[in-house]
Amino acid sequence: MIKRTLMFSNPAYLNHKNSQLVVSFPDKEKEDRTVPIEDVGVVVLENQQITISHGCIAALLQNNVAVVSCDSSHMPTGLILPLDGGHTQAERFRYQIEASVPLKKQLWQQTIQQKIYNQAQVLQEVGIPADNLLRWSRSVKSGDPDNYEGRAAAYYWQNIFGAFMEFNRHRAGEPPNNLLNYGYAILRAVVARSLVSSGLLPTLGIFHRNKYNAYCLADDIMEPYRPFVDRVVYGIVSEEGDYTILDTSLKTRLLQVPQVDVRFDDMTSPLLVGVSRTTASLARCFEGVSRKINYPTL
Repeated sequence: MIKRTLMFSNPAYLNHKNSQLVVSFPDKEKEDRTVPIEDVGVVVLENQQITISHGCIAALLQNNVAVVSCDSSHMPTGLILPLDGGHTQAERFRYQIEASVPLKKQLWQQTIQQKIYNQAQVLQEVGIPADNLLRWSRSVKSGDPDNYEGRAAAYYWQNIFGAFMEFNRHRAGEPPNNLLNYGYAILRAVVARSLVSSGLLPTLGIFHRNKYNAYCLADDIMEPYRPFVDRVVYGIVSEEGDYTILDTSLKTRLLQVPQVDVRFDDMTSPLLVGVSRTTASLARCFEGVSRKINYPTL
């Protein structure tokens, strides 16, 4: 079943009753609305005047819902995830912690290979030559010692929006960096949610290592999925509307990222489901059952 992504951009009170998320509005300006909690995958709390009960938070976490909190500028700034990801979580934590350096380097190699390949597919879709990226994706070695990721990124960002502007990818940069930031924040929440559901610690990365980052592994595993966000942002930019202000209509489009189709060798599924497949395969790699992460192809 496809899980829903809910964004609350107006003042509201969130509670739960009979396994339903109950949404009430100030002064009863609208009738209460209910959503089955089991149908929800991500909740984005954007407005500063949202009140959510502790019982509601507990019910959401029990159903493995990622709760994203936004700051006063309406950008995602926090993430609440369940602590318990499965009955064998302690065992999986141990496998993850004890993973060898060679294994981590091989997993990073696969991650970067698929990221560069998917970037190449985005460029080819919009008519930009990407033979160099396809060649680099096949050349990545264990641990990416030659930094093909950096080479690919330089070419990719110079060209993807080249028909519309000179673009530099930077979190604090000019639009459409604002769209990319928002889309990546939603993607990060989806990946972190799936890692927890697979019994893994999103803090312990295979490549990213930052003592101030609680989601290093999520940042690792989301890399091959970033081009799916980029493709959505390209579609917005190509329409030549005003995307300098990240308004509700643009956010609504970016919140559809968890529902976009991703393709594996044997199936096509929504991204939210596909990420779960990826994190489950990662858990098997840590356990020694497999040595391949199952990433989608764009």
